[in-house]
Amino acid sequence: MSLAIFDLDNTLIGDDSDFLWGQFLVDQGIVDKGYYESSNAGFYEDYKKGTLDIVAFLKFSLKPLADHPAEQLYQWRQQFVEQVIRPVLLHPAFDLVEKHRARGDTLLVITATNRFVTEPIVNLYGIDNLLATTPEFKNGRYTGAFIDVPCFQTGKVTLLEQWLKDSGETLDGSYFYSDSHNDLPLLVKVDHPVAVDPDEKLKIAAEEKGWPIISLRGDSCPNEHFHK
Repeated sequence: MSLAIFDLDNTLIGDDSDFLWGQFLVDQGIVDKGYYESSNAGFYEDYKKGTLDIVAFLKFSLKPLADHPAEQLYQWRQQFVEQVIRPVLLHPAFDLVEKHRARGDTLLVITATNRFVTEPIVNLYGIDNLLATTPEFKNGRYTGAFIDVPCFQTGKVTLLEQWLKDSGETLDGSYFYSDSHNDLPLLVKVDHPVAVDPDEKLKIAAEEKGWPIISLRGDSCPNEHFHK
């Protein structure tokens, strides 16, 4: 029994939930289309290039949470999950999660996308443990700020190390599945790093280091790099 860690966006799901949530807000007329759409796209390009200013992005992406009552936000989020997220769920990803669950591994999702967006998505996979950037919530409303460190790049390592202390879990025999070169700081920490439909930078790094490269975009889950 080991720890099986999964990135979420473009790993367990076939798109980026952070970007999709922003586009959903635009499509619903909740935010200004011109400004929000262009800014959202720009931040996503920075993320893919590895140059994202995470604090600036969080200031941008968490502001809509502060602008509306929590109850309204939860209604929109439910609509978002049903209409936008369900179509990008990946059956092979469910299979992979179930393989780890069946052998008794502890399941954990770790994602830069904030907890408000990701918690109901992770619940669809039946995974109880989630590390994500956490929006601040005070007096029944989101404030637009975040607490602790952003769960991004080295921040993922920081938050995971704290979680390991709190949970008593270890990285002995651990797995981490990710698509992004932004996750290299954590990938090098686990015993079994796996590149999943990787971006170009991660693909190059995985090939250099001899890490498995798999795809969860097909009809069945690849088994050749799953160690019993």
